[in-house]
Amino acid sequence: MLAGMKFSGYGLAGSELVGLIVAVSFAAGLNVYATVATLGLLAHAGVLALPSGLHLLSSWWVIAASGTLFAVEFFADKIPAFDLFWNTLHTFVRVPVAALIAYGATSQLSPEKQLLAALAGGAIALAAHGGKTAARVAVTPLPEPVSNIALSAGEDTLAVFLTWLATRHPIAAALIVAAFLAAIVVAIRWVVRAMTRALKNLFGVAENGMENETSLASSNRRDVDAA
Repeated sequence: MLAGMKFSGYGLAGSELVGLIVAVSFAAGLNVYATVATLGLLAHAGVLALPSGLHLLSSWWVIAASGTLFAVEFFADKIPAFDLFWNTLHTFVRVPVAALIAYGATSQLSPEKQLLAALAGGAIALAAHGGKTAARVAVTPLPEPVSNIALSAGEDTLAVFLTWLATRHPIAAALIVAAFLAAIVVAIRWVVRAMTRALKNLFGVAENGMENETSLASSNRRDVDAA
C-alpha cells in the first residue's frame, strides 16, 4: 500500500509526514551519510517518491558520495578516542543536513511551516547526535569490541532501519524515536550528574590539600618562632 510513498504532504496525512520527518531527522543525527544514501536508494527502488526539494538525493552522484563517506565513517567511528573527535566535527554536518531534509520535505507548506519543520528536524538530529556522543564518552573506557565497535555498528544499523521504516510505517518509526529521545534525556542527565560529582570531588580534594598545606605552613612557622 505504501509502495511509492511520497516524502511530502501530498499523499501523506499530517501525522504521517510528521512521523517521517521525526524518524529521518533522528536517523540523520546518528549517521547522516547512511540516511541520505538510504533515502536515495529507496527513491530509485520506487519505495519513496521524493518531493521536488529533495530530488537531489536521488542523484547517483549524491548516493555514491554518501556511500563513500558512510564507508569512511564506518571505520572512523569505531576507533576509540578518535570517534569523539569525529562526532564533534559532525555536529556541523548532521544537524544542518537534517534541517535541510525537513525543509525540503515540506516544500508544499507555507514558508513559516517549512522553517518550523527545519528547526524541529535540526533539534531532533541534535538530540540524537548529543545522545550518541554522550554514550561514546560513557563507553570509551570499556574494552573493545564491547564499547565503540558494537555501539557504532548498532547506530549504523539503527539509522538505516529507521529511515526504511519511516517510509513504510512513519508513525511507528516516530514512536520508536520518541522512546530513544526519552532514553537520551535520562542518559544525558546521568552523564551531567556524574561529571558534576567528579568535579566536586576533584575540587574537594584540591581544597583539602590546600588547607593541609596551609596548616602545615602555620605549624612550621610556630615551631620556628618557638625556637
